Amino acid sequence: MLDWLSVDGKKLLVTRILRTFAYGYLAVVLGLYLDKLGMGPVEVGLVFTAAIAGSAVMTIFWSIVADRYGRRRTVATMAILMFVGGLVFALTNSFWMLMLGAFTGTISATSSEVGVFQTVEQAVLPQTAPNDRRTWLFSIYNTAANFAGALGSLAAASVGFFAALGLSGADAFRPLFVLYALIGLANFAIFVTLSDKVELAKVEGERRFIGIHRSTGTVAKLSLLFGLDSFAGGFVVQSVVAYWFYLRWGLDPEALAGIFFWVGILSGLSLLAAGWLAERIGLLNTMVFTHLPSQIALVLIPIAPTAWLAVAFYLARMSVSQMDVPTRQSFTMAVVDADERTATAGITNVARTGSAAIAPTFAGMAFSAAALGLPFFISGALKIVYDVAIYFTFRNVHPPEERERHARRVAQAAAKTTTT
Repeated sequence: MLDWLSVDGKKLLVTRILRTFAYGYLAVVLGLYLDKLGMGPVEVGLVFTAAIAGSAVMTIFWSIVADRYGRRRTVATMAILMFVGGLVFALTNSFWMLMLGAFTGTISATSSEVGVFQTVEQAVLPQTAPNDRRTWLFSIYNTAANFAGALGSLAAASVGFFAALGLSGADAFRPLFVLYALIGLANFAIFVTLSDKVELAKVEGERRFIGIHRSTGTVAKLSLLFGLDSFAGGFVVQSVVAYWFYLRWGLDPEALAGIFFWVGILSGLSLLAAGWLAERIGLLNTMVFTHLPSQIALVLIPIAPTAWLAVAFYLARMSVSQMDVPTRQSFTMAVVDADERTATAGITNVARTGSAAIAPTFAGMAFSAAALGLPFFISGALKIVYDVAIYFTFRNVHPPEERERHARRVAQAAAKTTTT
């Protein structure tokens, strides 16, 4: 199985699965845990912002130095920080300590990641498989993560189990943060066994400080557009949505665990479909024409008159909204040179995390002011603007495999014409 994927590629799939299992339950319980600690909606939003902003800062730093410091050493270092961040959340009630723990860049408020781990892995993965398998690899990479995140969401229901054992309030949540720390250690153990092949091959000629040369304009445009999309998405990251369901409809961790389990399953299935669809209509078309419909469902969530209908709209939205993830990653890595990939992944991910960082604080303010639907409306409108803008900006840019497929079709058509 996956015999076209190198051993390093398979190890990266395992580390991704482990992390997103942890991110899955963290996205469900993080807001509720902070609420149990006595924090209000604005403070909760600030912790979410610290988590996303910390990821952005770490990504800025490591995307510049990772290829010099070493890709293995970079992700291994971040795995240790994941361990430390988990312990901080498990052991303290202090708002400022939690802000610091969130700022390590490894606490996820979104059930997924756009930080250093993904930046380095996104640069390495194209080296572990043939070009014609690249989009499929990113689909598998993200599908496996979504399924793991779905199982992680179910694990959030263990809060009820710990409560039955006698743990009360915030204490019932703490074992999940200890597990999060242990998953960081497991990632470290795997990262240190990666081979030298994951490192950047030596390139002759001048090395630029931030690693970008030919593709500067392309990366700048992608970063600007991805930043807009991510700013919009920051209003409705899964921790915010889980907190919204808790505030608006009073859903408990067990109910939220079931909802986000199905979110992960539906998103995962759609990611597999993304690779198949991209081969037929192209990466950019798949990114845009699967993303637009999800925004309609998004703006319907807060106006749903019942909890079950709001959940149905959310599930409908998540069944297609993630199909742009592997296609976006594949497209980005395909349109830059191989020696630009780490820096490109870092810059575009920084644009995403940095832009998303402030949005949860605004969402918390909206919740505090009883404007519970406002974050959904803002997010949906901005995401539609992004979809239109990225399509018209890059509609004439085609990755190598799409050019090759087009050339084959032209040749086949010419051969048929000659034969007849």
